Amino acid sequence: MLFSRYYGTCLILFLLVSSTLFASSMAQLDSPWAAKKRHMREEVRKMFYHAYENYMKHAFPHDELKPLTKSFTDSLSELGNLKLEHLPENYNGSALSLIESLSSLVIMGNNTEFERAVRWLSENLTFNVDARINLFECNIRVLGGLISAHILATDSANRLVQGSYKNQLLNLAEDLGRRFLPAFATPTGLPYAWINLKYGVIENETTETSTSGCGSLILEMGALSRLTGDPRYESAALRALRKLWSMRSSLNLLGTTLDVITGEWIEYSSGIGAGVDSFYEYLCKAYILFGKEDYWRMFQSAYLAVQKYFRHGPWYHEADMRTGKATYWQLTSLQAFWPGLQVLVGDVAAANSSHREFVNVWKKFGVIPERYLLDHQMLHPTEKYYPLRPELAESTFYLYQATKDPWYIQVGESIVNSLNSYTKVEGGFASVRDVTTMQLEDHQHSFFLAETCKYLYLLFDDSFLVGRNYIFTTEGHPLPILSSWHERLPETYIPTNWTYAKSEQQTRRASAMSRQVCPAMALRSGHGVQPIESACHITDSRADHRCFSDEECGVDSTTCRRRSCSMAGYCGLWIL
Repeated sequence: MLFSRYYGTCLILFLLVSSTLFASSMAQLDSPWAAKKRHMREEVRKMFYHAYENYMKHAFPHDELKPLTKSFTDSLSELGNLKLEHLPENYNGSALSLIESLSSLVIMGNNTEFERAVRWLSENLTFNVDARINLFECNIRVLGGLISAHILATDSANRLVQGSYKNQLLNLAEDLGRRFLPAFATPTGLPYAWINLKYGVIENETTETSTSGCGSLILEMGALSRLTGDPRYESAALRALRKLWSMRSSLNLLGTTLDVITGEWIEYSSGIGAGVDSFYEYLCKAYILFGKEDYWRMFQSAYLAVQKYFRHGPWYHEADMRTGKATYWQLTSLQAFWPGLQVLVGDVAAANSSHREFVNVWKKFGVIPERYLLDHQMLHPTEKYYPLRPELAESTFYLYQATKDPWYIQVGESIVNSLNSYTKVEGGFASVRDVTTMQLEDHQHSFFLAETCKYLYLLFDDSFLVGRNYIFTTEGHPLPILSSWHERLPETYIPTNWTYAKSEQQTRRASAMSRQVCPAMALRSGHGVQPIESACHITDSRADHRCFSDEECGVDSTTCRRRSCSMAGYCGLWIL
């Protein structure tokens, strides 16, 4: 594979699901793991329907299920609202868990229930409600869920909602998107974290928001613009993202919280966990979805900085964005998404290393606690809970797709067994309040239906993806990668980013960019195909690695460290 000096190794393009990625049905029948996968698929299906049916019976059309008391919570206004401020008096829910379940129903093949849900939402859902909601949470859960379901409903391959669907979900999504726009009316273009769906930004609204909150809107709002032809949604999200990127430090690091009016940082410590995680994810996936060169350049710079300043062996601690010095040595459950992201950019070895450490923590407690102090090898004293998060299952799915190593099937089985053993109750699945005692909490989060069950199901049965080319949002909602959504590719990419693609007939030379496929996903080791380097890799200027200065040396693919020129005139990792 030949690579441009400036653009790195693997073009971060997502899951082109094709015959080169998945084994044929005959191979599946012959696999000794086929029976195991079929059994586990059915176990996950049972989990999903136990959660879904209890929600529909005891909580619908309210937002989320309280499985211990078999009641409900109208939680859309509570998401991200730790102090429970400005809660609405007459808000009765927006069927949040039903919206979050739509794509999962399709993936599991239940078109009948999907159609029934779409009809109900089309006839009953309204956003003209006096409710103050978190922009980020509502964007990834509700807007993303509606857009994804609209695309699935109009997919001729699925033949869904026959004769009765006339873009009702897209109309609802556009109505919601319009209600988001007043949040972006700030001097910086960075959106308020909170918006009242009926009245806009309330008086004396807090100006504090998170990096994720203003940097993780581009997928859903960009897709909404492409589907409606209205550029305002993508423009608002892109302006916020560019402003956020301009606020990075000289180390290409960003803090965790900031002020949307002044554009100044409030919290300088940062990492890959809460408050920042989906910012990195959306840079990568926005490039995959829209093909915009800026997203790739931003992501590559951000990824290199993470590897340099946050990585400590298989772990990732937090550091000050200004100095790069470590601040908090802690694992957070949200960090478990990172190995999955690393698979997308071809850094499979690093992904596997981190993933195994998360698996070890899962095995130690039976689930992953919200925070684990790495320097003391102990639980955080106040954050011992596990709210049914999906991130470990998500990364397990990606790693299995990249490697086909059956060890990941075993990991998935362990996750399913733990969830059934510790969190399943008569009324659904409950969050864990304390992982040391497995005391439960009366809450079944909507992402358990949208992500946790979905990624586990896809781990054991990826048939939904065959012949399709999807990217998943941070809430697990699939969006198709369409050529019509991509900008015209710069000609400079075409001759400098060759990869070798193994087709059924022959090995042919092709452009990874033009094929819209990440080589790390499409090409697995073995079968005579060369291994793929990681996204942080930048080749030396000369093929023989000769040099006259450090500027002619690239970035090492394994360590992501900058190579330097030795006195003898060769590039390498000479400086420790």
